[in-house]
Amino acid sequence: MNYSPELLAPAGSIHEVQAYLAAGANAVLVGEDLYGMRLPGSMELNEIREAAELAHEQGARLYVSLNNLMPNDRLEVMSQYVKELGRIGVDAVEFNDPSVLQAVKAHAPGIALYWNAEMTSTNFSTANYWGRRGASRIILARELNMDEITEMKPLLEIEAQVQVHGMTNIYHSKRSLVKSYMAHQGRPITEGSLGKDRGLFLVEAERAEEKFPIYEDVNGTHIMSSDDICILEDLHLLLQAGIHSLKVETLLKPCTYNEIVLRTYRKAIDAYMANPEQYEYQEQWMEDIRRVQDPERELSFGFFYKEQVY
Repeated sequence: MNYSPELLAPAGSIHEVQAYLAAGANAVLVGEDLYGMRLPGSMELNEIREAAELAHEQGARLYVSLNNLMPNDRLEVMSQYVKELGRIGVDAVEFNDPSVLQAVKAHAPGIALYWNAEMTSTNFSTANYWGRRGASRIILARELNMDEITEMKPLLEIEAQVQVHGMTNIYHSKRSLVKSYMAHQGRPITEGSLGKDRGLFLVEAERAEEKFPIYEDVNGTHIMSSDDICILEDLHLLLQAGIHSLKVETLLKPCTYNEIVLRTYRKAIDAYMANPEQYEYQEQWMEDIRRVQDPERELSFGFFYKEQVY
């Protein structure tokens, strides 16, 4: 069998890179807040170089997120950044802006390009369009259901990546919405106090039991889902379809939690690959995750079994 699925985890520090590789990830996504959005931590070029060395020493791959919006005044520094990534030898970058594709082709043609247009990555035709222009992978929208994903796969000319675990982004604004709200209330705000470590969340009056994490950084305001995707039970369907990359989202989760999740998915992937015909899902795998799951965050199938209307 030539098919070799990838288990991918975003990391925000060298410690996390080491931990996630040890837990079974064979690809790690890193980046800097200026160029990538919703990263678990911002890493500078010297740290990315060290991360690449660690990954390559273990036969793993290192990707860098460049999926931010690129205004005119960022294009020159972004091109220089891409040059440095080429010198470092990162394996791929995630992008949604054609300016990134052009910069990589011009300054670091050895880096693979993975197209990540968030919720608009919904069909094979657009994916293949970007494939013909240099992309070798599509990061599929989290809003696609299982049938849409598995039926699309044979029509793709490039690899596909699917998120299998963790929270998802449901809203983003370039504006500092929380800062403005708290200032309007007269509540004190210190520099950086509205970031990932603050633990802020939104609650709707009609659904008081659901908490939506919210934070601000240099890229604006981010609101995240109140539950966590967990497709472990039906992971074999994605493996049968030949999905190349399976992503565990690590954002706003402790490293120890992510390590357990990665080890669990690694067990399931390895069990399937060892004998697809006799593969059986093990309830113990889910129990291992439930033991560390935040009781205020439900594990769900996300949109995998919902009929989504765009």
